[in-house]
Amino acid sequence: MSIEEKRDQLVEELVPFEDHLDRFAYVIDRAKDAPSLEDEYKIETFLIKGCISQLWIFPKFENGKCFFRADSDASITKGTATLLCELYSGEPPGDIIRLEPDFLSEVGITQHLSPNRRNGLTGVREKIKSYAQHCLDIDK
Repeated sequence: MSIEEKRDQLVEELVPFEDHLDRFAYVIDRAKDAPSLEDEYKIETFLIKGCISQLWIFPKFENGKCFFRADSDASITKGTATLLCELYSGEPPGDIIRLEPDFLSEVGITQHLSPNRRNGLTGVREKIKSYAQHCLDIDK
């Protein structure tokens, strides 16, 4: 499945929720289903700056593709970060850099986040994009 198909699938999952509270309940359920990061990865190196919650993104590069896992002490934060990690995981760095996560605003997620949570989401995107760029640079 291409990264665009994964994005479209996430949109299809989120669009049916007409109420933003129902949409966030779904995002929180996704967070509960996502495995927690091991404590050894909950370190400063993987911490997202600017987020009101503690949020970690753990990256891995394997066989030319990037993989990401998220964890947070707040369910909404973990859920939205998990959506991005699912979108970008298993993708080559160039595709990750190219595709912006604008689908989150399309389905009404970002509009209902507090400014601090939006900052955290921006930090997640920046961390993922930065890691993908790093992988491109070392893979040359």
